[in-house]
Amino acid sequence: MNRYKAVIFDLDGVITDTAHYHYLAWKRLAESEGLPFDEAFNEHLKGVDRMGSLELILAQGSRSYSQEEKLALADAKNRHYVELIATMTPADVLPGVLDALAEVRAAGMGIGLASVSKNAFTVLDKLGIRDRFDQVVDAALIANSKPHPEIFLTAARQLGVDPKDCLGVEDAVAGVASIKDAGMVAVGVGSPEVLTRADYVIPSMARFRLGDY
Repeated sequence: MNRYKAVIFDLDGVITDTAHYHYLAWKRLAESEGLPFDEAFNEHLKGVDRMGSLELILAQGSRSYSQEEKLALADAKNRHYVELIATMTPADVLPGVLDALAEVRAAGMGIGLASVSKNAFTVLDKLGIRDRFDQVVDAALIANSKPHPEIFLTAARQLGVDPKDCLGVEDAVAGVASIKDAGMVAVGVGSPEVLTRADYVIPSMARFRLGDY
């Protein structure tokens, strides 16, 4: 008897590495506003939605922005990001992901995707794996970004599974918090020193083994 009925994955940093594209797009925007931006600051944006990330970047300066200006900046960032991800192919699926999805499917479990990216469907299509997921949460319909548990709770509801019967897979601190606060078991992908709330931590998806959790 399987311990879980569904596995819900994050996208960025778990299924594929779009983090670098986000970094480039945010860096160009920050520099256009005369604000500092580097890889260390970018770590604070992991798992945070677009407007939340923009607020963190703009908070480094002293200028006040209207809501219309913020929306325009967020849109400019997204246009650049979309241009960057247009070059993605199935080769950009991270090592171990296809095996992990096949293992979960073979176990008869549901497979969900819980990403705050509003471009998740585009990325999945570029990777050629949208049909591997039973449910993909539409981030545009989520009111609260991670670390709020809404997106993982929504994924569980769409899959028709109780949250306590779900395994969540995330690479970001905010994402792990979202999984845990949803009442799920969390597998962190990365460093155990960083992902301290995760129940299990693996260095990469190549080490994902359903029977270990």
